[in-house]
Amino acid sequence: MKFYFHPLDKKCKNKTGAIAEGEELTLNVFADGGQNCFLDLNQDGQPAEAIPMQKTPFGWTVTLKINQTGLYFYRFILDGTYIGRDKDRQAQFNSELAYQLTVHTQDFTTPAWFKGGVMYQIFPDRFAKSGENPAIDGRILRSDWGGTPEFRPNAQGIVKNNDFFGGNFKGIIEKLDYLQSLHVTTIYLNPIFESNSNHRYDTGNYKKIDPLLGSKADFERLVAEAKKRGIHVILDGVFNHTGDDSVYFNRYGNYDGLGAYQSQQSPYFDWYNFYAYPNGYDSWWGIQTLPAVNERSQSYQNFIFGEDGVLKHWLKTGIGGYRLDVADELPDFFLKKLRASVKEGNPDALIIGEVWEDATNKVAYGQRREYFHGEELDSIMNYPLKNAIIDYILTGNVEILTQTVAMLLDHYPKCALDCLMNILSTHDTARILTVLGEKPAYNKEQMAITALTDQERKAAIEKVKMAALLQYTLPGVPCVYYGDENAMEGYSDPFCRKCFDWNNLNQDLIGFYQKLGEIRQNAGEAMKTGEYVQIFAKDGCIVFARVDKEVKYYVYLNNGRNKFDISLDGSYHDLLLDREYNQKMEISPYSYGIFRKNR
Repeated sequence: MKFYFHPLDKKCKNKTGAIAEGEELTLNVFADGGQNCFLDLNQDGQPAEAIPMQKTPFGWTVTLKINQTGLYFYRFILDGTYIGRDKDRQAQFNSELAYQLTVHTQDFTTPAWFKGGVMYQIFPDRFAKSGENPAIDGRILRSDWGGTPEFRPNAQGIVKNNDFFGGNFKGIIEKLDYLQSLHVTTIYLNPIFESNSNHRYDTGNYKKIDPLLGSKADFERLVAEAKKRGIHVILDGVFNHTGDDSVYFNRYGNYDGLGAYQSQQSPYFDWYNFYAYPNGYDSWWGIQTLPAVNERSQSYQNFIFGEDGVLKHWLKTGIGGYRLDVADELPDFFLKKLRASVKEGNPDALIIGEVWEDATNKVAYGQRREYFHGEELDSIMNYPLKNAIIDYILTGNVEILTQTVAMLLDHYPKCALDCLMNILSTHDTARILTVLGEKPAYNKEQMAITALTDQERKAAIEKVKMAALLQYTLPGVPCVYYGDENAMEGYSDPFCRKCFDWNNLNQDLIGFYQKLGEIRQNAGEAMKTGEYVQIFAKDGCIVFARVDKEVKYYVYLNNGRNKFDISLDGSYHDLLLDREYNQKMEISPYSYGIFRKNR
């Protein structure tokens, strides 16, 4: 018996991806037989309900409304036989794999200004420097911009991360025209608040700019100058933990007032979870310099969410929103309050979460998370796509890439899908050029000295171009990690956090990123909210379209040895290669491009 259902085929499911509560959902299955068919539907963790489907000339249909947000799973029962899905989401008899349905609030929306743009991530200490830096006790100021970050532990076995190269706000301001040439619309800054480490994830004072970066006035000038160029600035929100060397914990007594480590009478004492005071306390992944906060502390919540709290304090400077560090370590109730506070401060502010998996069905600490039910995150860092792109570029196997894109389309709310932070590298991962260069280094000592040869770099740069093409054209917003466009190399932390080499610019690769940004900008709604349509995926070749009404942009990548011919209904122009095609085009081995029909 033939049985067809695919959730991304609108003949089968009238709404692609997640639906809103109370929204009408119609499911159609195509079958050439059977006496009765049921939709087997259950809310996450609840018993399933068998809902009768109506017979049609083509098979079976059901229309329903789900009036409660949450995660749902469904299969079909045809004449007593369960039909689930295979890994490609095709219907499969006797499969235990169910289809997933995410249901969100009716009013779930995400900022329109972010969609269709280009994001650029800056590690502030290493991007650009202007002027002299103040001397600060306990910090090592490096004079060798571009040198290897210190990675060896001290005599106590601790890597202190206290060597600074002096990147600052004034340096970023001086490079805004460069970022504008890349068509950047959003700058994401790693933490900028006072801290004694170069990564600044050990916050010392949430309401004070780190003095090495400049003053609050310098920061406000950066936000204002960026705005003149159509660029929003978003900040890294580190709310799961503080530094032990902070106003709030004050383990070393470097701050005025009583910290939680110093006294149980401290106003910050209930911000932390002590199990053997004062040296036994919860910390992020057991790292004692990062004491974990107690998110249930009313005092802490008031400090973060209140009218004079951290979130609204920095929103008043004109920032565009926050990226939330380790979002899966923040409880759902906390994220709900966070969203409410941010949206009160600016309804158009962006909230991006650090989540490394499928955010719709993520389980953290035994709890199914509710990121995309409409009351928490706008979107997330897109690690699943990052991994799938790298796999495709390295292997030529298109299967994992197409399956990952299908998962995102099927599971995510459309408004969150269009705001996905599409990454290839971050401050937490090896640089994309190094990954695609495939040159092994097995320990930190090797990582510090290993680099690609000129020939290896040339080959890896061509692979980066293919990866970037996918990053820029698949649903979501590309986020370029500073220097990736300049062919920067680097293994894992801290080697992925080296200084931007302004004296040696790779104009070829920079020009390629500039072209991709220009294409995104000119594509308008097609790249903002346009539909994704897969046309072909086989033998290392993938062809897909981004569609807005009658406007279609076609993207092709052939990461294999075969040649493919495409028939065209008229004349088309390749926007990357500046080449014309009439009636047909040939996709050569190891080639790529973007084309659209001539008007």
